[in-house]
Amino acid sequence: MNNINLQQLAEYIYEFCGIDYLKNLPSLESKIANRLKELGLSLWEYCGYVKVEEKERDILIELITVNETYFFREENLLNELQTVIFPKFKERIKERPLRIWCAACSSGEEPYTLGMLINETSLFSQGSVEIIASDINKKVLRKAEKALYYKKSLSFRKMPEGMTEKYFEEEGEYYRVKDEVRKIVKFKHLNMFNKNVGSEIGKVDIILSRNVLIYFDIEAIKKVVKTFNDILNIPGYLFLGHAETITSINPGFETIYTPSIFYYKKGENQV
Repeated sequence: MNNINLQQLAEYIYEFCGIDYLKNLPSLESKIANRLKELGLSLWEYCGYVKVEEKERDILIELITVNETYFFREENLLNELQTVIFPKFKERIKERPLRIWCAACSSGEEPYTLGMLINETSLFSQGSVEIIASDINKKVLRKAEKALYYKKSLSFRKMPEGMTEKYFEEEGEYYRVKDEVRKIVKFKHLNMFNKNVGSEIGKVDIILSRNVLIYFDIEAIKKVVKTFNDILNIPGYLFLGHAETITSINPGFETIYTPSIFYYKKGENQV
């Protein structure tokens, strides 16, 4: 493929959603090669085509994003949420619910896990918790909204004993998340790089954005983290992937360290 055109496509992807393939053009090339063959287009033609065809842009996003996830991922983080963070908000009433944003929620395992944890705590009354789950990939969002998962899939590889029977209904070879969990979660198609994220999501108390920033360069990270800071209430908590850190960019968060994980709190002196 023409490296100049590949560079142009990588630049377009970066400007659109912040995902950085500029330093990894061979990976981008491998992800789109079959699509170019399907369309019968050269890379030069495709660069123009994807900019004017919204449906093709959606397909491109499906090709370049990674959506591997599973229920009850990262036990230590979930335990911190359940035993330390959620109890801080137990006095919330229906008029001002606890609001949690799962950024880049993929096929829904993470927000549904949070819904199960919320139920397990018995801290909150019906209607006092909202989980907003967003992703840029429309295909995985459609799967998430269906809440239907193949029984033998890797989605269940860390499922605690008894939780499948408690929170899922059998439908042939699939399990479907029960309504008591589904009604807590609202899915939204969203580009985290969009300037309107704040108005789309609204103020929240907790953000989970795990293993997302690893695909961004430092400037894109700064932009996204500023958005996180802007929409978090005080106190507000940000959880990233275990390999991600934002301490060096001085984003206005206090780092909370525990024996097993670290996460971030929006500083009390902010407004």
